[in-house]
Amino acid sequence: MLDRFTALQVFRHVAELNSFAEAGRRLGLSPAAISKNIAQLEAHVGARLINRTTRRMALTEEGRLYLDHVVRGLDAFSEADRALCPIKTGPSGTLRVSAPMTVTLTRLSAAIPHFLSRYPDLVLDLHLDDRRIDLIGEGYDLVIRGSDNLEDSSLVARKLTVMPHVLCASPGYFAAHGKPKTPSDLGAHSCVRFSLSGHADIWEFRKDGHVERVAVNARYSVTSSLAVRDALREGFGLSLMPYPYVEKDLQEGRLHAALEDWSMMETTLYAVYPSRQHLAPKIRAFLDFLIEEFGGS
Repeated sequence: MLDRFTALQVFRHVAELNSFAEAGRRLGLSPAAISKNIAQLEAHVGARLINRTTRRMALTEEGRLYLDHVVRGLDAFSEADRALCPIKTGPSGTLRVSAPMTVTLTRLSAAIPHFLSRYPDLVLDLHLDDRRIDLIGEGYDLVIRGSDNLEDSSLVARKLTVMPHVLCASPGYFAAHGKPKTPSDLGAHSCVRFSLSGHADIWEFRKDGHVERVAVNARYSVTSSLAVRDALREGFGLSLMPYPYVEKDLQEGRLHAALEDWSMMETTLYAVYPSRQHLAPKIRAFLDFLIEEFGGS
């Protein structure tokens, strides 16, 4: 006999996680139970919702249409439950967040204990990782993502701030090698490369409507912006850095800027979360915290 509510939950988890096995783990059901629920649901609606083989699965056109309505329906049920239980409408449970390491350590980590002190029923599981995260596939509630070109997706992206870049090096490096006067001069310099950046290999400069793109000549590539900053402090080359990461170094003279009359690339920071009509209170609370910290610019 079909338990329709369970079957709808199974279908939603399978579709969003793109995995029968992962849906079973999340729901505490066996692979056989997951498959049975999907089969019974397809029999009930009279349409194939998911095409699957032993290795792959994909929603059919009917499945994508049905998922749209299922998500809205299940979210409406959850909203109704919360309306009848006001004590449970506050942020609670475990919130899984992924964020870039450098921006978290420089802009957020000191404020997070204060955020958590507001919500005693909330547990924050924060993963620091500079790689691009699959929010749905890896089971996160929200990710913070830095990008100068955020791709289209079914997810919601809330702009948090824009980080301009600055070309910089230590005073000692510039004393030894000279300051570049034009972007083309960078070919004679040793660069330090943040290898996870979307513009790791080509740096772009603009001035008076003119654009110059420079191939990066890097002796040192690294997956941490903090490691890039450390190398610059030690006089090992120059790099194009988000300004907030080196603001204090520039102010205190540990690093100096170059090509300041050129406009450089910007990275926009987003909070990315699943596209839902009703945000869970824990996600809403954290999103409000991020907007507060970054100024919502």
